[in-house]
Amino acid sequence: MEMKKVVLKLDLHDDKAKQKAMKTVSTLSGINSIAMDMKDKKLTVVGDVDPVDIVGKLRKGWHTEILTVGPAKEEKKDEGKKDEGKKDDKKDDDKKKQDTDKQIKELVEAYKAYNPHHTKFYYVQSIEENPNACVIC
Repeated sequence: MEMKKVVLKLDLHDDKAKQKAMKTVSTLSGINSIAMDMKDKKLTVVGDVDPVDIVGKLRKGWHTEILTVGPAKEEKKDEGKKDEGKKDDKKDDDKKKQDTDKQIKELVEAYKAYNPHHTKFYYVQSIEENPNACVIC
């Protein structure tokens, strides 16, 4: 596996919960750095680790959402080259964006397979639809 930068949104309220979350994530092997932004409630994890494993650990204590998953180091562009190849840079940026979108889609599908009971929609049955429902007369 290659190094990844995973940004997660956690539902934390105080520094004690922050400490527990960071300690929970630090138990996973392959992590290089962990950073927490309490203002935005974002946890950034950099390392050779599966994002689904990180979320699986954190879901036991807090509501967790994956915001972004990408390469650990962002490539910096040379400012002197801007005039020479603007079209090539735009094509490269579009290709990188498509690759990133594809990776995110794959991770979302993997997470859905990991947690199939997580649904976004709820179905409410009425008593008329289910005659075997318990009713106190």
